[in-house]
Amino acid sequence: MRLLITNIKEIIQVETSKTSGKNKVCGSEMKSLPTLKDAFLLIEGDKISSFGSMKKLQENEYRGVKKIDATGKMVFPCFCDSHTHLVYQGSREIEYIDKIKGLSYEEIAKRGGGILNSAKNLHNASEDELVEQAMQRLNEIITFGTGAVEIKSGYGLNIADEIKMLRVIRRLKSLSPLTIRSTFLGAHAVPAEFKGRQSDYVDMIINEMIPAVAYEELADYIDVFCDKGFFTVEDTERILMAGMKYGMQPKIHANELDYSGGIQAGVKYNALSVDHLEYVGDEEIKALLNSETMPTVLPGAAFFLGMSLSPVRKMLDAGLPLAMASDFNPGSSPSGNMQFILSLACIMYRLLPEEAINAVTLNSAYAMGVSDELGSIAVRKKANVFITKPVSTYEFMPYAYGSNKVETVILNGVIQ
Repeated sequence: MRLLITNIKEIIQVETSKTSGKNKVCGSEMKSLPTLKDAFLLIEGDKISSFGSMKKLQENEYRGVKKIDATGKMVFPCFCDSHTHLVYQGSREIEYIDKIKGLSYEEIAKRGGGILNSAKNLHNASEDELVEQAMQRLNEIITFGTGAVEIKSGYGLNIADEIKMLRVIRRLKSLSPLTIRSTFLGAHAVPAEFKGRQSDYVDMIINEMIPAVAYEELADYIDVFCDKGFFTVEDTERILMAGMKYGMQPKIHANELDYSGGIQAGVKYNALSVDHLEYVGDEEIKALLNSETMPTVLPGAAFFLGMSLSPVRKMLDAGLPLAMASDFNPGSSPSGNMQFILSLACIMYRLLPEEAINAVTLNSAYAMGVSDELGSIAVRKKANVFITKPVSTYEFMPYAYGSNKVETVILNGVIQ
């Protein structure tokens, strides 16, 4: 199929001669956002074939090609959501009430809530039920402009249920037009039956879960919740080494609740990303500098839980890159709306719109390992783009935080 979008007011995040081949942007570079005004975009098959100024378009060459007139509208690369837990059963609004009453995340977890509550609910759900619920969530996030999503396991906490989650994610990859990456997160919490025997649970992850996941080739990445009250640096390193032997690159939950050493462990083992990062100091920044690990902040969780905000300005001033993702999950961020994440980046973290857009497109594509094919408008990249409703400027995207500014989503070259 050939699709020609014409009269585009402005194409955002285009690849230029200066940015060609860049898979991420760092520090002060994030203030730059390459765009092209009064433009066209040609899609052939599932790839971007060409784009350029309307003045250079010879429309008579495209007779019979399906056309979309985007007068007054903009074209963006679809958002890449590099951190979610969107395969789950039910919801946890009762814990939401507990939060309103003043209970902390850790207090709720100690009462059997939090991750352990989701694990119990997931255990009682069938694969078909989980697929049906997850597909509803995936279809919803498409309408907000997301084109790629990473999904973690971690609500199983035993071999059978972790495998069940990852099989669900594998089915979602075949059912959804989204680009999906899967992450094994058996080390999300310590199950109640292993209370006081955390090292035994870590042994089970290493000796039983990881080989089982690898045997069915169910996970692209491996993750550990390395934080206060969860898994130690020693636990984390043992799990990462075991996963890496089977070809699973690390991604780390780190420093959400305290200075945990998780960032340094992630860098040591060449993690694709370290995520959350509410607690980041000079030592953490030093570790991340000159590494290939993408610092990833999850504004939805900080907003929903009322947590301290990650010092993103200090990180950018030091020259680090930054990605942002939704953390879509039932307990601490029950939304996968990346437009809202874009707004929170500006409202809560004081990012410039250009920095925020870089954080949810090119850099978040890097954080889920797909920046070679997604995250920017470039010839031969996958045709995952969205057309906005008529908007005045690209700054309007984070500014108008309460409305959906996306009119048309195109995934793999197909209008959704």
